[in-house]
Amino acid sequence: MSTADAVDREVSWLTSSGDGLPALLVSAGGPWGNVQAYQPRTPGKRGTNLFVLRRQIHDRRFANIRRIPTYEFALKAVWPLSSGQGVAEADQRAFDSAVDKILARIDGFPGDKSHGGRFRAVAEDPQYVTVRFTDPEQTLGIGEFHAEITYFADDFEVTG
Repeated sequence: MSTADAVDREVSWLTSSGDGLPALLVSAGGPWGNVQAYQPRTPGKRGTNLFVLRRQIHDRRFANIRRIPTYEFALKAVWPLSSGQGVAEADQRAFDSAVDKILARIDGFPGDKSHGGRFRAVAEDPQYVTVRFTDPEQTLGIGEFHAEITYFADDFEVTG
């Protein structure tokens, strides 16, 4: 496996549907209009966007020629103020619900944390997922809510 395609593999998992876990994309019944690898130069406005980024690669070496890459994924969640009710609280509740679906998708199936065989293990070492919500006072002026979700994924062992 190449470390270069890790973000694309994670997007593939996050956009999967019909497997019993919550769907994320609107087209599959989920809350997110866009789930994509990397952040574009000009992200779409007024849409629900989830950008998958990679913050770090840790390349653990052992036994001379063997190594396991570990990635820190960062999901940037952007949720517009769009309920039409003019009530920011309703949109914040909808955002919380959409983030909860992401967390369920990251958690995966009981007993299988490989994200459908795309990785060795996801959100297992260390065993946590962190969600940091940006203070709404900072983003309400632009009509959005923001959060960043971070977690780690161990890739398959590489020899060489």
